[in-house]
Amino acid sequence: MVLHEKADQAQALLAETGLDCWMTFARETALHPDPGMEQVVGADVVRNSAFLFGIGGERIAIVANFDTSAIRNKGVFHEVVGYDEDVRGPLLAALDRLDPRNIGLNYSLDDVTADGLTHGHWLKLQEIFQGTTWFSRLTSAAPLLARLRGRKSPAEIERIRGAVALTERIVDEITPQIRPGATERELAEFTHSRFAALGAPPAWPAEGCPIVNSGPDSDFGHSLPSPRIRVEPGHLVHIDLGVRFEGYCSDMQRMWYVRRRGEAAPPDEVRRAFDAVVRAIDAAAAVLRPGVPGWEVDAAARKVVNDAGRPEFKHGLGHGLGRAVHDGGTMLGPRWPCYGRNPEGLVEAGNVFTLEPAAMTSAGIVGLEEDVLVTDAGCEFLSTRQRELILVD
Repeated sequence: MVLHEKADQAQALLAETGLDCWMTFARETALHPDPGMEQVVGADVVRNSAFLFGIGGERIAIVANFDTSAIRNKGVFHEVVGYDEDVRGPLLAALDRLDPRNIGLNYSLDDVTADGLTHGHWLKLQEIFQGTTWFSRLTSAAPLLARLRGRKSPAEIERIRGAVALTERIVDEITPQIRPGATERELAEFTHSRFAALGAPPAWPAEGCPIVNSGPDSDFGHSLPSPRIRVEPGHLVHIDLGVRFEGYCSDMQRMWYVRRRGEAAPPDEVRRAFDAVVRAIDAAAAVLRPGVPGWEVDAAARKVVNDAGRPEFKHGLGHGLGRAVHDGGTMLGPRWPCYGRNPEGLVEAGNVFTLEPAAMTSAGIVGLEEDVLVTDAGCEFLSTRQRELILVD
């Protein structure tokens, strides 16, 4: 079971990250989900609740009495303590028994998946710990959370493989729908019909999944498929899509070119741009291995695109992929202030990333996105590489 695999990982990560205790402090999680809870708790709570992992192997959940049954049923926590009126007493008692030198909390300046603690709940901890030594022992658990989320367990990897396989099946079914006169919206609606038929929810909100771009006048980025822009001869058609399979995501981009009458192949400009993007993915994959900082992988791909005379793509090369389509942890991106310290993180075996360089042309955007797994030996492609444009007449 994934939940137990992740809980065992978290236990081992305490020593690795120098923490004596990891505490997730949460409430009303249906309204304010903490990404850390989905890793090791797997159930919602209502009142103030604390989930403690101790360096000695302790796992203690302190929750309202009416939440104890759901937590016990998950089987992760060895001790489930219920309360009726105030979490303070049982929480302080648990910490007195553990006596940790430091306590990691879920907050981070850079990684949203490690930043589940709200400011209000931080202030609540100050109240609870008033008159004790515990507040002075609090620190960030971001290093633990990044590695916990990034190092995919065997069951997680198999679920991502399942999501990728479903996505590739949908791509094959999209190809016959790409024809002159079809609108971006119509292609998106067809894709939604395939999501539904396969029982595969979109990996991000359906309004913008898939992203569909046809030709140079389409809005690029996280845009909505247009009901007005139609596929025309001479257009590049670009689709960015992903699905969820048993709670895990895929995220892929695929490309088609619609030939003009009498045109045997795409124009040189399009072919050169597509070739640059393919080679950029090759370059990134050659560098992607455990111990390399994320920014170096991005730099290898970015250099290929820039050396080919294409404008620099204004986004990171890739992101973590897993429970979320942007799964936090180390990022394969440039050292721009907007990305914080995430590109400084080191790649680890078990990480799953996207590789998604891009290049603009007069026929539209060229964007490919592959899903890859980092192994001890380097990079394994989970998706089937697209190395040639799919040609449509």
